[in-house]
Amino acid sequence: MKFKVILNPVAGRGYGARVEPDLRRLLEAEGLEFDLTRTTGFWHAAELAERAVSEGFETVVAVGGDGTTHEVVNGLMAASKEGVVGTLGVVPVGSGSDFANNVGVPADWADACRRLTRGQTRVVDVCRIAVDDQPPRYFDNTVNIGFGGIVTREAYKVKWVRGMALYLPVVLKTVFLTQAPHMTIEYDGQKLTMPTAMLCVANGAREGGGFFCTPDAQLDDGLLDLCIVREIGRLAMLSLVPRFMDGSHVHHEPITMARAERVVVSSADALIAHADGEMICTDAHRIAFEILPRRLQVRC
Repeated sequence: MKFKVILNPVAGRGYGARVEPDLRRLLEAEGLEFDLTRTTGFWHAAELAERAVSEGFETVVAVGGDGTTHEVVNGLMAASKEGVVGTLGVVPVGSGSDFANNVGVPADWADACRRLTRGQTRVVDVCRIAVDDQPPRYFDNTVNIGFGGIVTREAYKVKWVRGMALYLPVVLKTVFLTQAPHMTIEYDGQKLTMPTAMLCVANGAREGGGFFCTPDAQLDDGLLDLCIVREIGRLAMLSLVPRFMDGSHVHHEPITMARAERVVVSSADALIAHADGEMICTDAHRIAFEILPRRLQVRC
C-alpha cells in the first residue's frame, strides 16, 4: 500500500514538528511505503490530500489535530466526486484530536501509527455545510454555533497547552463572554425560534478535547445529532459545564436533543461557529447542514 502522510508541524502547539523524526522511524519500522509532506499554511492539507488521490496513494494520513483531519477530509471529498475514494488514516498529535477518539484511533500517536497497517477499516458518515453564500465544505465531527464557536476563537489565543488543560479554562472564561443570538433552527419538519446560547450539530460524540455535547451520536448512522441550549443565565450555564464533560446534560431542562438528516440555522444576529475546531464564520446569518451517509473510509 502507498501512504501519503500529511504532517502539520504546528499542530498541538508545535508538537507535530517535534514528533516528526520519531514518526518517520516508526513508519519505516512498520514497513510502510510512504511519502511525507509538511503543511505550510491554511488549507494546504486539503490540497495535498486531493492531489494524493490523483497520484494514486491508497491511504492519506493526517498527522495533526482535528483541524488537520478536517482539511484532509475536505481534500478527499473534493477528489471523490459522489463516491468513496481513498482511505483516511489519523495520527493524533493535536490539541483535541476528538475525531480520532470518536472513530477509535488510539490517543497515543505511536499506537495510531501501528493501526495504519494492523488496524481495521470502517466507513463513516460525512457532513456537508454551507455558510451564507460561500461554497460548501465538509466536516467529520462537529460544528458548534454560539458558545462553542466563541470557545474556539478564544482557544486560538492560548499558545502553550493542549487538550483539557487548554479547553477547560477557555470554556469557563467563555461562560462570561457569550451573548445568545436569536436563532431559527429548522430540522426535518421541526422549527424552533428562540435566543440560543449554543447549537452543536454533530456527527461524533466528543469535541473540545473531552466535552460530550452529543454523547449518543454515532459516526455511521446516517443522522446528525443536535444539542440545542436555549439562553440561560451565566451561573446556570456554568453549572452545566461538568454535565457536558460526562454527557449527563441531555435530560437537563434548558437543553433539547434531536436527530435529523438536514438542518438549517438562520439569524439576523451574527453567528459565530467552528467546524472540527476550525473557525468557519464570525458573522454568518444562515448555515445549512446535510448528512452524507457512509462516504469516508477510515483506518482505525
